[in-house]
Amino acid sequence: MAFEPLRLALIGCGRIAQVAHLPALEKADGVELAAVSDPSPEVAEAVARRYGVTAAYTTHAQVLADPAVEAVLVAAPDRFHYPITAEALTAGRHVLVEKPLAATSAEAEALAELVGRTGLVLQVGAMKRHDEGLRYARRFVAERLGEIRSFNAWYRIGDLRPGIEATLFPRVYADRAARESEASFKADRQRYLLVTHGAHVFDTVRFLLGEVESVVARHRRHGRDSRDSWDQVWQVLLTMASGAIGTVNIIVDTPGVPSEGVEVFGASGSVRVDTPFPFYRQASIVRAYAGGETVTPALTDGDAYERQAEAFARTVRTGGEPDPGVHDGLQAVRLIEATAAAAESGQEIAL
Repeated sequence: MAFEPLRLALIGCGRIAQVAHLPALEKADGVELAAVSDPSPEVAEAVARRYGVTAAYTTHAQVLADPAVEAVLVAAPDRFHYPITAEALTAGRHVLVEKPLAATSAEAEALAELVGRTGLVLQVGAMKRHDEGLRYARRFVAERLGEIRSFNAWYRIGDLRPGIEATLFPRVYADRAARESEASFKADRQRYLLVTHGAHVFDTVRFLLGEVESVVARHRRHGRDSRDSWDQVWQVLLTMASGAIGTVNIIVDTPGVPSEGVEVFGASGSVRVDTPFPFYRQASIVRAYAGGETVTPALTDGDAYERQAEAFARTVRTGGEPDPGVHDGLQAVRLIEATAAAAESGQEIAL
């Protein structure tokens, strides 16, 4: 590390913060955890004790008033991403915000304008971009595949995931009242699942293949005990600005283990990426074919959450563009909205 550590505060100490961000920040080079905040004082104090942080707040306003804080990681629920991020940028703080960037494209556009006006760094927490396997695949697509013709991407949440999480996750401090309140906001399962999983898979497609020109989508629900527990399926056809066409498949839940990946087919070869459940902390497995040979690179750095925190700190300290930046976050939100509109209307939606 060739620069002073970035003094970062965590806003929101919920499950994703405790199982993903905090363990990554503890290891990340170039980052110093300066403060944590959560509306529950018990949760904020428990997390602060676990990670040896002296500043534990209950509001993000307290965080932004702390002169020791240079940047914030916003891990609050989705509906708070816009207001907290906007306030942080206005207060002169750099921001790493969990995906999705905002709840609507209008909010995301407002954040893009604010970034342009302040000149501060805003990085979106689509951490898959910092997966070594996906980064290898991106280079292979650009350098070896030639004209891209088609692709298939999938994001399938297996019904074995709860047991896998119970095995891999550390103890999570939680406020029962807050958990019940959040459950009510997630009751619109169709919207919540498309947003939370679509944000990842759509960003991955754009990361590998560029801009999307249009969306066609179909959605189906499959009932179990009640409407609230219906399984959900989206099948999406994307036409890229390059002319390539491909599919995105999102399924919640499917029997078996979680499965995520993408295949890309070009004029000169193909590449397949299989992305493990992120808490295994393994890089994606890549099988790349071109010129009559198949290559499977050995990739060992598998903590994408740690890599994204280090990339954020490096961008703040040394310059350059954040990856992904505010434009990428905006486009992901637009793709989520376009998919919902296309599934509802049955029409092709142009972006």
